[in-house]
Amino acid sequence: MTTTILVTGATGTIGSQVVKALRGVSGVQVRAAVRGGEKSKGLEGGNVATVPFDYNDAGTLTKAVEGVDKIFLVTPFAKDQVELATRLVDAAKQAGVKHIVKLSAIGCENEPGIQLGRWHRAIEQKIEASGIAWTFLRPNNFYENFINFYGPDAQGAIYVPWGQAAASFIAGGDIALAAKAALTSAGHEGRAYTLTGPEPLSIAQAAKAIGEVSGRSITYVDVPEEAAKQAMLGFQMPEWMVDAMMELHAIDKAGYAAAVTDDFTKLTGEKPRTFAVFARDNAAKWQSST
Repeated sequence: MTTTILVTGATGTIGSQVVKALRGVSGVQVRAAVRGGEKSKGLEGGNVATVPFDYNDAGTLTKAVEGVDKIFLVTPFAKDQVELATRLVDAAKQAGVKHIVKLSAIGCENEPGIQLGRWHRAIEQKIEASGIAWTFLRPNNFYENFINFYGPDAQGAIYVPWGQAAASFIAGGDIALAAKAALTSAGHEGRAYTLTGPEPLSIAQAAKAIGEVSGRSITYVDVPEEAAKQAMLGFQMPEWMVDAMMELHAIDKAGYAAAVTDDFTKLTGEKPRTFAVFARDNAAKWQSST
């Protein structure tokens, strides 16, 4: 019997790695939700097929969930993300989807929390109210952030307003392994997992590790919060997004993201990879000075 799994955000940091983790799994048919473009090329093959998907197009939602047993749900970083996710959850219920595994965020259950957490928790509650079986994955910050968002610039500086705080970052590939376990093995329905790496990591420690593998001189610059906010606004980021990111940075700077859990091991039976291993595997991403 084949299980059909829809993976949303299939070209993104986590969704793409979930597709990779599910590729070749016996008895699983992967439906990768894409909006087209270069990133979607190369996804298809074996047990993976792509399907057009747009949260703002009800027709694509209906077609994407038709015949689907399970969904890996990644919501876009948008001001109306709760509304967008609700559309998909409603379509999933109508189609008879049996299980939703949602990529959420560490600490989203805390009240009053921060805006990003409130959005994630609101979506979780929509899923809970739908009657569809659910599993929530609540990861900490991703190692990939040091590649995609605050990697070293041409001069080798990493600019983040975190002070000397540390966070229990986790590899996106490990989140994907946790998603694979939740989607393909029994006993995870109705459970939330807080996913972290094996140890707290400061930005300065990450900079040192990146320098060692890239052969560059990498330094951490602790940016004053107001300067960080003005820099983001200068990059034309919308004010709501800047405010949400500054709240997240403040939580990190206060040291609230340093706790380590064993939920990844409970889910997968494996140990989460260290940043040192991740850095070695991705050294080429930082070797260029441009």
